[in-house]
Amino acid sequence: MNQKVERIADSLTRVISGWANVECVSLCEQAEVDVLDPYFALVIDVHHRGGVPPAEERRAAFGDPGAFESASNQSKDRFFLEGLPIRVEYKSVQQLESLMDGSAESLWILKNSGTYLLYRLETAQVLWKRSDWIDGIRRRLAEMPAELWNALRGSFQSKMEHYLADLGAAAVRDDGFFYLVSSGGFAKYAAATLFMINRRFEPSHRLIDSHLRALKRVPDDFFGRWETFLRSDIEMSREQKHRVAELLAKSIVAFR
Repeated sequence: MNQKVERIADSLTRVISGWANVECVSLCEQAEVDVLDPYFALVIDVHHRGGVPPAEERRAAFGDPGAFESASNQSKDRFFLEGLPIRVEYKSVQQLESLMDGSAESLWILKNSGTYLLYRLETAQVLWKRSDWIDGIRRRLAEMPAELWNALRGSFQSKMEHYLADLGAAAVRDDGFFYLVSSGGFAKYAAATLFMINRRFEPSHRLIDSHLRALKRVPDDFFGRWETFLRSDIEMSREQKHRVAELLAKSIVAFR
């Protein structure tokens, strides 16, 4: 990690760990790339029990943040420090534990939001912790039952098929906007289904393609079709792209 990034992360951690309700502070992987990379961001997750100080108090505690803005629901701060983009996200321990209780409600939330939140819990670098709470959460994530993986696969697969139908309709109508939206939805949920098949949580959208290529189990000829579908520099009609998407979807649905 860049020394400047590490110094700023350590400074923020010293501040945040002093707040009474904070349970854990962790650093997401976007901070590990070069600071000149357009995907770079210093993203810190703050897991808390019972809230964090008000926005103005947080702003003052962070030193001299530039362009500071805070979400109205107190879930996120965005600002700059020494020219670097910083994002601090605040997450309730109680809500996270409820999400992992295996209930129908928690499954509904994951089906609609995806599993990126769980990916961050599993992979983020722990900078500070008050107890072994995060260790227990990670043990639970490692022991997630097959029934939940299968249920999520079914949900994401259904969404993939829904976007495939929309993609076909947009191609026939030559509707450029709806075609673009449907293409993105199809690609997102095709990938999400494969992550569930491989018992892996989804990374951020920036990293999905690279992580997808590291999966051990994918259908035959998947990546050739995937690359054809994603490319915009080849002469293919929308109907032809839709047929490629159909082949991708059929191979994923049949994959065991």
